[in-house]
Amino acid sequence: MATRHLARTIVLQSLYEWDFYGRETDLTTVIERNLNEFGPGIDEPDFVWRIAKGVIEHLKDLDATIIRVAPEWPLNQIAIIDRNVLRIGLYELMYADQNEVPPKVAINEAIEIAKNYGGQNSPKFVNGVLGTVYREMEASGHIQKQEEKPEKKGAPEK
Repeated sequence: MATRHLARTIVLQSLYEWDFYGRETDLTTVIERNLNEFGPGIDEPDFVWRIAKGVIEHLKDLDATIIRVAPEWPLNQIAIIDRNVLRIGLYELMYADQNEVPPKVAINEAIEIAKNYGGQNSPKFVNGVLGTVYREMEASGHIQKQEEKPEKKGAPEK
């Protein structure tokens, strides 16, 4: 498992526990325990802390974005896993350094984590929410339009 993918998974596990217990547990302690248990010797422990800190600092805005983009799903009715996958994905999409984590990488990572830990419809739901926010950001100029790679064409027919 790639280091950053593992880092995101550790953040997800930590946020899940924190959210499950009504945000009454000490998130720092939970992250430290999960880092030691699931990521001993991880190359970039600061990446774990940066994402977790960013999600917590922007929690109100991230949740407001989820509510706005998925109004048919009240926040407290979204599965805890999906809610926290969205928070991580949205944080990386909206607030992280796009040179460090390109927007499409943030979306793809969130979808992969949703596939691994969420329910059957989680990847589609996560893709829908993050894709909508991506398009909004692109339209408003917060994300540079990315050039599509030309399709590879087979050898010319004879």
